[in-house]
Amino acid sequence: MRVPFTKMHGCGNDYVYLDAIGGKVPPPRSWSALARAMSDRHTGIGADGLIVLAPSRRADVRMAMYNADGSPSEMCGNGIRCLAKLAADHGHVRGGSLTVETGAGVLGVELVRRGRVVVGASVAMGRPRLTPAGIPALHPGPGPLLTLALTAAGIDVDLVLVGMGNPHAVVFVPEPDNFPVESVGPNIERDPVFPRRTNVEFAAVIQGARPFTRQIPILRQRTWERGSGETLACGTGACAVTVAAILTGRITGRRAKVRLTGGDLDIAWPADDAEVRMTGPAATVFDGVWPG
Repeated sequence: MRVPFTKMHGCGNDYVYLDAIGGKVPPPRSWSALARAMSDRHTGIGADGLIVLAPSRRADVRMAMYNADGSPSEMCGNGIRCLAKLAADHGHVRGGSLTVETGAGVLGVELVRRGRVVVGASVAMGRPRLTPAGIPALHPGPGPLLTLALTAAGIDVDLVLVGMGNPHAVVFVPEPDNFPVESVGPNIERDPVFPRRTNVEFAAVIQGARPFTRQIPILRQRTWERGSGETLACGTGACAVTVAAILTGRITGRRAKVRLTGGDLDIAWPADDAEVRMTGPAATVFDGVWPG
């Protein structure tokens, strides 16, 4: 079966997209295998995973997501912005906003346009989950702080655990760009304390807020994404890093710019009981047909 697809990215976090509303796609039982085949950067299209734009009974559209290894995932912040752009570009939604059903619930999205072209989106990402059950993580709690002994890596790491619809473990390090993400990341991802594995963010404050100016803090982030390895960006991870920086007093105020390897995201957490809002770009790379 020949399958039309669209390759898209948000800050370099790239996915292959299928439109199950406007075209024929293989049945859902095959999406995991399709994700593995399409995502391969040597023999496939090359991507961090597969995202399907599907009909929904609860929202305007539904987002079904699979990592590059074929494992399902609840949500992707960069992915949902691109999905919203795809839905608008294909004429499935009208106006400037839409709702998207995800594995993390129904989320509201505001489209960002330059002229008539959708170039990004602002997403209400939900309230951060800070309890062990909400993350999820198997530790005594009740708060999100955890010191994890990584026997395989021979080090102890201090983590701030944040659920943003999917699990995140935030590690603050002096210099993320020089940190051994490739060796430490998979050890944390697969530690038994995380029953669904976890995404891991390695972060630092590279510029604090400046008094008497409107300049907001800037955070640097690298991400080890479960099922995909290191990615150029992670939107839910940027939300988790901002929440963790606020909770640990590393930044003042409730907003930050998060500098990812592939670009910047604007993250705001107005209050402890409020939703996190993420704003950033969405871009189409090319359209094609998978030979099947």
